[in-house]
Amino acid sequence: MIIKNISLLAASIISLFILIFFLILNSKSDENNIKYYSKDEGILSIMYHRFNENKYPSTNIKIDMFKAHINKIKNSNYHFYNPINLKKEFYVPRKKKTILMTIDDAFKSFYTEAWPILKKEKIPFILFVSTEPVGGKGYMTWEQIKEIDKEKFAFIGHHSHSHEYLIDKNDQEFIKDIETANKKFLNHLGYIPNLFSYPFGEYSGFMKEYISENFDFAFGQHSGVIDLNKDRYELPRFPINENYGKIKRFNSIIRSYPLEYKNLIPSEKKLIQKNNPPKLEIEFFKEQENLKNITCYSNEANEWQKSEIKIINRVLTMNFRDKFFPRRGRINCSLNDEGKWRWLGIQFTVR
Repeated sequence: MIIKNISLLAASIISLFILIFFLILNSKSDENNIKYYSKDEGILSIMYHRFNENKYPSTNIKIDMFKAHINKIKNSNYHFYNPINLKKEFYVPRKKKTILMTIDDAFKSFYTEAWPILKKEKIPFILFVSTEPVGGKGYMTWEQIKEIDKEKFAFIGHHSHSHEYLIDKNDQEFIKDIETANKKFLNHLGYIPNLFSYPFGEYSGFMKEYISENFDFAFGQHSGVIDLNKDRYELPRFPINENYGKIKRFNSIIRSYPLEYKNLIPSEKKLIQKNNPPKLEIEFFKEQENLKNITCYSNEANEWQKSEIKIINRVLTMNFRDKFFPRRGRINCSLNDEGKWRWLGIQFTVR
């Protein structure tokens, strides 16, 4: 009996130490944005806007193409990710890649065209809503948004009030815009969404800091795959439209995997005269193999070209050809990791 009790006590102590270690790891991960190579298979987030609004090809997807995307995801044996799990599972490495569907702006065409499909299939998604346009021409009403909000697989996200170029506003104007939206959400839904999407994918260091103090996660519009090393307040998404939604390209997108990195500078994604072009450094983990296979493209002077890069001691630097022109500077890097394509995108807002 004594031996049995001692064994039980020892097992309890070991379990306690394991739990404490896990909590410490998660705590440090949350505080320091992780710093270990996780082999996370990732969450691949895709972003839609309009549906069957053919006069807006840069933000539209034809509904037949949208249906083809859903079938391609299913036939590829990927599961749709439920965002309710983001907070509790973000720092747990995923053994199989999942697909997260997001829709920005709450256009009426989402409600009439895509919503019936997602409802029938019970596919989880986030609908990011800007509160000022709600009820206006071409946009959903609050009643329609509340109808969607009732479903357990549907999630409403925060997309500001005005959906203007918030990075052009001063700090107080930006805060006022967010707080105005907060009041609208409270009045119509009874809560403030904890997921945020930056309008146009634009944010400054101040904006990101404010959002991090008031939301659980925030999404940009730079391409890439979410892994537990990504910053919770600049999560990547692949934008989908008529051009980039063609099934051959869509298939290549959903086959992408995270390119994990230890550190990326600059943290400030707003470029002005004195920091354009930026000094870019990406530090990779020692466990990441095949770094010699990295290829990057960037759009300095609004012209996409292959970038001149160097990798020394696992730190990638880039020799920019010119300044980035307004309004956005982009960098996309891919790595052929023994047949598994890893992707990393960066977006700067250029003033």
